[in-house]
Amino acid sequence: MALSAGTRRTVACVLVGLGAALLVAALMIPTYTVSKVAKTPLDLEITTIAENQKGEESLVLDSKSLTSGEGAAVVNKDVPLVSQRFVTVEEPSDADDMTLQAGQTLRRTDVQGDTGLLTAAIDRVTISRTTGMPVDTEPNGSIAVTVNKDGSVMEPVQHTGIGYRFPIGTEKKTYPYFDINVRKSFDANFIEETEINNMKVYRFQMTAPVTSTWDVVQSPTNRLTLPAAKWGVEGGDTPVTMTRYYTNVRDLWVEPETGTVIKGGESIHLFYARSGDKPEVTALKSHLVFDEATVESQIAIAKENTDKLSLFGRVVPIVLGVLGVLALLAGLFLGLRGGGTPAHASPRGSRPTPAPTAAPSDSTATRWDGDDTPTTQFPRGDYDAPTEQIDIDKRP
Repeated sequence: MALSAGTRRTVACVLVGLGAALLVAALMIPTYTVSKVAKTPLDLEITTIAENQKGEESLVLDSKSLTSGEGAAVVNKDVPLVSQRFVTVEEPSDADDMTLQAGQTLRRTDVQGDTGLLTAAIDRVTISRTTGMPVDTEPNGSIAVTVNKDGSVMEPVQHTGIGYRFPIGTEKKTYPYFDINVRKSFDANFIEETEINNMKVYRFQMTAPVTSTWDVVQSPTNRLTLPAAKWGVEGGDTPVTMTRYYTNVRDLWVEPETGTVIKGGESIHLFYARSGDKPEVTALKSHLVFDEATVESQIAIAKENTDKLSLFGRVVPIVLGVLGVLALLAGLFLGLRGGGTPAHASPRGSRPTPAPTAAPSDSTATRWDGDDTPTTQFPRGDYDAPTEQIDIDKRP
């Protein structure tokens, strides 16, 4: 059924308005909605496990040999190590900022129970959900490396660089990376673009220079005085004081759209010495890298977030844009079609007008009365042909 001119104009206006609205939405979603979606989720809960690399040095000082027994301290070789980190979101957290808490342990797996625990720490920091950088408030975090009868002792620590998340939209540049062992930030330099299990990643590398841990935390294990013989140096029973030093080369493979750390590794070296430039007794030396299960888990997290960004950043705007253009074209087509009734159409309920019959060849026509008697002759051009002939003799 054909639409009337008024209805057609109304539909055209609706379609044009709808098309314009869809086009505006297509333009606004990438700039407004994506900015709301492109944030680290508040339900973040990540467990990462790193293991020492087979075939590489893995040395651990036997702490008992420092304080008991005869002879020099013993450094165990080929020690299997596991580093575990559990990251959760804590309060305060809101639309813009979030507080991350990371519990980290390093243990040797060839020793049962708590005796295998080498290091433990709890790190807490409030960061931006988009940049991954710590907030400007002071203090913006805390670290616990000691415990008492009441539990972990959290010390306020001002964090100055990224630690657990890179920015949304990570770039190929240098970022400050916070090392909780020395509580300072060092440059994490972009090294290369590569792939891990078919996912594009950026590799960054950070080097923490040799640092005295005594200058960071003055705990008993960070500076020890023992007989020279126990240290394995000349001097017999002469007391020798040594400080524990730390250095590390950390590699990070980051999915750039979401800032997710897909893979991480660190070549850590802790040693005792009288001078930082001359290691004397190794406390810990190993190359620890995320295991394959952790890598796959991180890839799954990154894909989930990249799919969300792709949906709102590309798919939805394209669909809305196409629908908007189609609605505009349909509205313009209806609006520009003319609103009048076509010339060949007849009003509803009327009969079509028949074409006039051929006229006589002479220039006059005769009108007849009911008794078949001609009454008047007049020129043909003075009247139109009748539209219907009536039989006057017909009776009901």
